[in-house]
Amino acid sequence: MAEKYQPSAQPAVDSTGIRWGRSGRLDMCAVGISTLCVLHCVALPVLAALMPVAAQAAESELAHKVLVAAAVPVSLSVIWKTRLAGGNRLFAGAALLGLGLLLLAAFIEAVSAHEQPMTIAGASLVGLAHLWRYVRQCRNG
Repeated sequence: MAEKYQPSAQPAVDSTGIRWGRSGRLDMCAVGISTLCVLHCVALPVLAALMPVAAQAAESELAHKVLVAAAVPVSLSVIWKTRLAGGNRLFAGAALLGLGLLLLAAFIEAVSAHEQPMTIAGASLVGLAHLWRYVRQCRNG
């Protein structure tokens, strides 16, 4: 039978009573990266219509690949660290599905016609999964 994940030390509590452990900070980092992905897909096309420089950034394949390259190790690190904790299947499933969508959209040319909705869905899944896990972790103390 698998052992439950037990952190070795209690994380520090800030003035709001929220525990800021290492995995909690990684969750917030993943939420931030996912938010950047969504903003990139939603805001940059609007900016592209207004500024020629933004048009080049909105179409840059490098921007997509860099954001995905940042999101994957952060999310996988949290998934790996919490793999033994009970009740993390929903988190891991949503985060892995989101990462899969992000990887497909960024690196598979055959899905380029659907790149934007796949990226928005993937980034939203990853961000919401980490946010859900973080809130759940704060409640459990």
